[in-house]
Amino acid sequence: MEQWPFHDGNVHNLLDNRRIDFGHDVGHSLQMHSSLIRRLSMEQELEGHQGCVNAVAWNSNGSLLISGSDDALINIWSYSGRKLLHSIETGHSANIFCTKFIPESSDELVASGAGDAEVRLFNLSRLNGRGFNDGAITPSALYQCHTRGVKKLAFEVGNPNMVWSASEDGTLRQHDFREGTSCPPAGSSHQECRNVLLDLRYGAKRSLADPPRLTLALKSCDISSTRPHLLLVGGNDAFARLYDRRMLPPLTSCRKRMLPPTCVNYFCPMHLSDRGRSSLHLTHVTFSPNGEEVLLSYSGEHVYLMDVNHASGSSMQYTSGDASKLMTFTPVLNKLEHRPPLSGVFQNGLRSRGKTAAGIEKCRMLVEIAKRSLDNGTNIFHAIEACNEVLDGHGIDIGPTLRLECFCTRAALWLKWKNDAHMAIRDCHNARRIDSSSFRAHYCMAEALEQLGKHKEALDFAVAAQYLSPYDTMASERVENIKKHLAAAEAEKSNKASDGSHKGEPRTGRVLSLSDILYRSEANSDALQDGPRSEREDSDFDEELELDFETLISGDEGRDVESNIFHGSLNLRIHRRGDSTRETGACGSPSSSSQNGVAYQPEAVIDMKRRYAGHCNVGTDIKQASFLGQRGEFVASGSDDGRWFIWEKQTGKLIKMLLGDGVVVNCVQSHPFDCFVATSGIDNTIKLWTPSAAVPSMAAGGSAGPEAANVLEAMESNQQKLCCNREAFLPFELLERFRMHDFSEGSLQPFECAQT
Repeated sequence: MEQWPFHDGNVHNLLDNRRIDFGHDVGHSLQMHSSLIRRLSMEQELEGHQGCVNAVAWNSNGSLLISGSDDALINIWSYSGRKLLHSIETGHSANIFCTKFIPESSDELVASGAGDAEVRLFNLSRLNGRGFNDGAITPSALYQCHTRGVKKLAFEVGNPNMVWSASEDGTLRQHDFREGTSCPPAGSSHQECRNVLLDLRYGAKRSLADPPRLTLALKSCDISSTRPHLLLVGGNDAFARLYDRRMLPPLTSCRKRMLPPTCVNYFCPMHLSDRGRSSLHLTHVTFSPNGEEVLLSYSGEHVYLMDVNHASGSSMQYTSGDASKLMTFTPVLNKLEHRPPLSGVFQNGLRSRGKTAAGIEKCRMLVEIAKRSLDNGTNIFHAIEACNEVLDGHGIDIGPTLRLECFCTRAALWLKWKNDAHMAIRDCHNARRIDSSSFRAHYCMAEALEQLGKHKEALDFAVAAQYLSPYDTMASERVENIKKHLAAAEAEKSNKASDGSHKGEPRTGRVLSLSDILYRSEANSDALQDGPRSEREDSDFDEELELDFETLISGDEGRDVESNIFHGSLNLRIHRRGDSTRETGACGSPSSSSQNGVAYQPEAVIDMKRRYAGHCNVGTDIKQASFLGQRGEFVASGSDDGRWFIWEKQTGKLIKMLLGDGVVVNCVQSHPFDCFVATSGIDNTIKLWTPSAAVPSMAAGGSAGPEAANVLEAMESNQQKLCCNREAFLPFELLERFRMHDFSEGSLQPFECAQT
């Protein structure tokens, strides 16, 4: 596969330009330069934990590294000595998920959050004179007001007095060390902790069009380092939320559930906003170093980059229904399609490099490379990266003809690379904006919609493609195939309706989805979460529910530990006792859709600017995606295959793939100033990475041999796991959540899992 240079340029040129460009900080550019990243290799493993290492973080000057683990230990490591300095028994009774140094505390204060729903603060100055195995110390502060696990802690740069904690109980709390160093356990009769900054127990949305009425179990949060009033949160739905802390209501207690406050922005890729999949959720959200972008990592999906300010013109703001507009055909008259504008515009937000002849010629060469790969059916992912280079790296420089050709080529490549239909639809839409009479754009759109099972919409585009090229046999064949699929779908629908009419006594209750059961049962169990614990445990449904769910997957019966896939077929059926037709929010919550007699209006959402693909995020819900370096020019993420991946932020091009764990890599944290990365995961060690390989490479730590096959094999395997997660299996963690709920006897019929 032919290669092309990275966008950070040549190291020699950067150094030489110091004499010309005095305002450019060469140190920032060289910290994470592509030439160094391609030489990354594991330097050392740090041993000191006895369980999975779920959290790693640097102090502000990079001299110390802190880690938290399933063994409930906090370890402090020396960067210069690469050795363990302190090991603290925290007293947590469950896995530690987050731990950090408190800023501006001379690195003496550290905080931790764990699955036992507690936040603990420790003063390291009490360890002076003790050995590295320091044992248990009394926490300086202990906050027990959460009712479920604490997944993430956040701090404000320059503020040593506060810590914010995001919990799966649906609240984000602000703990001020000056106001108190402890609080009573959740459920205490005298509990009055007025520290709830965000109450999102009615905050989750199953889709953009739905009002928020479910508990948003928070998985991650972050505070902008450049604008600390901005707070970003993500949880068990598809939407990240940006809040302005200055506009939030005063701190409250958790006695009464509140409707979610108004947020500044929602973030979600358009094609994920109306999926309604209960397994789709965020595992990590973070700001870029300059605070202008956010990075979202999804379970069962990819990593996405978005702009904080949609008004900058570099991203699209959309509303409910815009996703369907992308798939809706309007008639072609005299080969010109008349379409109403969407709520926003797809644009490339990259600075212009100037229309140089060399740059345009390079783009033509890359498009030809992509077209050859498409025709040969080889190196599909590298061909997609070639198109990314043209559209994201030179989109403003090239003319509409080359852009049209590149969009159409990439759309066809998406469809070959594990049927990535939603991305193909985006490219076809952009191609039709350039030329509404493009045969390739209509033909690929028809194929993409057919893959999504939208046969009626696909037929409209296929007929248009046939009209645009009457003598093309492929278009005629596609029209006929879609008509056959439509007829088969109608027949199947008719048969199901006929079978249903011959079944037993009809039920009048509303049929709920599995996510209804899970979310609603969670909410019921939390309805009295601030009362005595015994009352919360007795909380149950007053009525039975009906659920039909089936999943089929080929392979051996049982759970595949490596891929976290539940094999076999699952048949669940839950029936409603009564005949209730009530429509309320979860747990009797006030319906957001009819407050004050005003119909619910879905919020506008900021769409993706870039996507980073190749890894797999299914098995754990603490997997991070992070920016590398002070300028954040590269993006990194762990993966379920034990590897971690690095992409060029500007184009999404994969730069490096490294084996970092025996099972799963969850955490990737770059050093504040040096080209140095710490990773951790299921193994009980921390891996340290430096640019020490003798030979730059993409896959290994410096081997000079062939590498493209290894990279593509790993990426295709991960993509296959994601496809299975989207289409064919029920995540094991959902089964566990379902099993843990205390349904009344007889309401849950036995289910079987049989080999297909």
